[in-house]
Amino acid sequence: MKKILLLSDTHGHMDSHILKYVSQADEVWHAGDIGDFSVTDALQKTKPLRAVYGNIDGSEIRTEFPESLFFECEQVKVYMRHIGGRPGRYSKGVSELLIQKKPKLFVCGHSHILKVQFDKKHQTLYLNPGAVGKKGFHKIRTLLRFTLDQGDIKDLEAIELAPRK
Repeated sequence: MKKILLLSDTHGHMDSHILKYVSQADEVWHAGDIGDFSVTDALQKTKPLRAVYGNIDGSEIRTEFPESLFFECEQVKVYMRHIGGRPGRYSKGVSELLIQKKPKLFVCGHSHILKVQFDKKHQTLYLNPGAVGKKGFHKIRTLLRFTLDQGDIKDLEAIELAPRK
């Protein structure tokens, strides 16, 4: 069993509110738009990190982190990328990879809109944690946490941190 903290769109911002939830997780997943290595350094000091780069990330971050990740955690196949679209309106190439790889969980960021939806067509759970940073149009900083346990995704919780100021 692993407790996962999922965040995205930090845009270089890290604070004690985020780190409080990091300390409660077994792993942290970052779905892109990291913004600065200070973010990933702070996360990796505390917990194992899986991350992808986003559209605002420069060449140094893109050298360290991939555009897409395919992995298995607690018998759950996961596909993570920053720009993924949403069920019914996926970004170019995403539907094909969902068909080919058959992940149980598809994670993305980019929209700054928290969204959780089961995609019946691809039989995958779509998770977008919204944005936890302070740059963007979102009004509330959000993230997701959940548990993976022997093929099950459970205890999913949306967390609102604070208004974006």
